[in-house]
Amino acid sequence: MGVVTDIRGRARARRLDPAVSCAESGRSGKRTVSLFWRIFSLNAAGLFVATALLLGPLTVSTPVLPGEALILLAGLAALLAGNAAVLRIGLRPLRRLGRAMATADLLVPGARPAVAGPAEAAQLIATYNTMLDRLRAERAAGAGRALQAQERERHRIARELHDEVGQTLTAVLLQLKRVADRVPGELREEVTLAQEATRAGLDEIRRIARRLRPGVLEELGLPSALRSLAAEFTHHGLSVEHHVPGDLPPLAPEAELVLYRVAQEGLTNTARHSGADHAALTLRPLAGGVELLVRDNGTGLGTAAEGAGIRGMRERALLIGAEIHFEPAPSGGTDVRLRVPAPPGQPSADRTGDSP
Repeated sequence: MGVVTDIRGRARARRLDPAVSCAESGRSGKRTVSLFWRIFSLNAAGLFVATALLLGPLTVSTPVLPGEALILLAGLAALLAGNAAVLRIGLRPLRRLGRAMATADLLVPGARPAVAGPAEAAQLIATYNTMLDRLRAERAAGAGRALQAQERERHRIARELHDEVGQTLTAVLLQLKRVADRVPGELREEVTLAQEATRAGLDEIRRIARRLRPGVLEELGLPSALRSLAAEFTHHGLSVEHHVPGDLPPLAPEAELVLYRVAQEGLTNTARHSGADHAALTLRPLAGGVELLVRDNGTGLGTAAEGAGIRGMRERALLIGAEIHFEPAPSGGTDVRLRVPAPPGQPSADRTGDSP
């Protein structure tokens, strides 16, 4: 199942170009004065007032009298205070931009700094926001190509496991059956054990092939694939319940694949790392799309750094323009929440309900 992102990425980049044109006017639509003209106007006004006073009634004696010195110092202090105020106000958007740049992550959507302040600062912030949008679009396109190649490789490996290794083990199993019919009684138990080991290996090969290539997703659709996934992860020590309705809004094939892979990775992390004994897989329609929730009652994420599994889920969400959040569950454990928008032109389901 391929994933196409290049056309969408180029279209998104074309939509981003007009963003810089609004830099000088800011988001409010009002033309802002540049920092240069603000400082120049303040200094010019101070010098103009000083010149007018010197040409008028105010004189400076030699030596300077205390009263005259006090007036000059007061004027200098006022001019310095005005410059300091203008610079502080003018550089405030740059400090806000610096904080946004320090915390920016292309995989984690965040609030963009507002385009405000002097013209230079507004233009710089608008350019930075445009750069982030372009980088995110390019990363989504690159991730799409990488994930598409990964899915092709998964399908190839699954096909080889099923066709080559699976058939070989099946032939071995048949040969062992013929041997078991002819061996002496004292060796029959050993041959039976070899048969069971071969049969278990064949079942494991088939299970790995199903996980590499979700044929049920292509043949029966997303709801059936998620129910089968929940049943697959239900084993000794972990029970997985599912709430997957059949009346979901239409989704693009790449969106269905991302939903399935995120659910698969979430349950894999639950089984391997969380220490949970119960998990829930929920898919429900929302206004404007669908939401997938994988919840467990394990130890939670804690303060550990994000691993390759979580980063991979973020990249898959970025690929289709979805939002993914990793949060503590209400009763302990972890919530993996993926919100996928409906395709353009599709009616959205207005059944938000209460969040589980």
